[in-house]
Amino acid sequence: MRHDINTSQHGPMGETMADAVSTCVHCGFCLSACPTYQELGRETDSPRGRIILMKEVLEGSLPIETAAPHIDACLGCLACVPACPSEVPYGDLISPFRAIQEPLRKRTLAERFKRTLAQWTLPYPARFRMAALSGRLVKPFAKLMPGPIRVMLELLPPALPRSMPLREVYPAIGKQRGRVALLAGCAQTVLDPDINVATIEVLNRNGVEVVVPKSQGCCGALSWHVGNLAQAQKFAKQNLDAFPNDVDAIVTNAAGCGSGLHEYALILKGTADESRAVEFTKRVCDVSVYLSRLDGLTPFPESQSTLTVAYHDACHLANAQGVRAQPRLLLQQVPGLTLLEIADGHLCCGSAGTYNIDQPEIADSLGRQKADNIVATEADVVAMGNIGCLTQIANHLKRRDSSIRPRHTMQILRDAYQAT
Repeated sequence: MRHDINTSQHGPMGETMADAVSTCVHCGFCLSACPTYQELGRETDSPRGRIILMKEVLEGSLPIETAAPHIDACLGCLACVPACPSEVPYGDLISPFRAIQEPLRKRTLAERFKRTLAQWTLPYPARFRMAALSGRLVKPFAKLMPGPIRVMLELLPPALPRSMPLREVYPAIGKQRGRVALLAGCAQTVLDPDINVATIEVLNRNGVEVVVPKSQGCCGALSWHVGNLAQAQKFAKQNLDAFPNDVDAIVTNAAGCGSGLHEYALILKGTADESRAVEFTKRVCDVSVYLSRLDGLTPFPESQSTLTVAYHDACHLANAQGVRAQPRLLLQQVPGLTLLEIADGHLCCGSAGTYNIDQPEIADSLGRQKADNIVATEADVVAMGNIGCLTQIANHLKRRDSSIRPRHTMQILRDAYQAT
């Protein structure tokens, strides 16, 4: 697509955004892959429509206020990327665009309050736990609260699991085959800390020593994807300093976090830390990818029981990182486990970071559709690799009174190792 974007006007990320715009040929293959286009049916709420809007804003021919409602409605799920024959790097456009335009936005007081509260709590486990515990006290009165507060309260789980602080080093069991550093995450450590415990145990059982750097922080994805560049850069720099160089890989067990770490070179583009960020991202991989690279998993004990598992592709694992086969291959090694696919599996569940808070109606619709398709599999368990998806799907399955249990892939593998 031809454009007249003056890249020098848009800072270090200007050229990256212009390159993404120029790659689009307006073919329309992205339309059927886009969840919000399926929901809203408007060209301006499709990937190619949004690319045109962003192009015109960057060119200076369209005010940001006109494009903003359609840009805000984008999940950032990147389902359009694998569907695009021109391989448009949509992620190289949407997040930088939000980052440079957010300071220019005129938001209502309610919007500013909602965004500030989310950014002040979610990336910080102690604050998030305190806010969640406080929120549970007023949750029964949620319907009396203003819209933004009501949405946040309704998303809170009925109870929080006990805190599970992690040690700094977990030695390998048996002969050591590798050494990795684990990103523990922020919201995940509050909502389901057992995911990290399960991840560490699976790695240890496969001869991998796990280091959990104490000085690490949030990956920055929650900030980056809503245009809070300063906070995203702060977290990125913190993690560049926190993670050691003497490990085989920096592993993640949350799709959104892994995608965020992979974007550090873009987040820190034009800064003194850009080259460090480039090298850092080369060492980042999802835990399922790392385990798949080993020369076979430690065998699981034989089991007489059977388990049917439907696998849900988290958007930022499948679309952003291209990780689809590895979790499935790992699960298929569990004795007695039958793996099932979910209809329309490419469509987002509606979680997408803080999207549940920012666009609750669309998020709710997508969540209901995802739950319907999962229920149709009649599986015992639905597996996934992202805490946001797990929370969203668990909420919607509960509304359906479904007995299907949402579990992280690593929890299923850990449970299989513990089976007697």
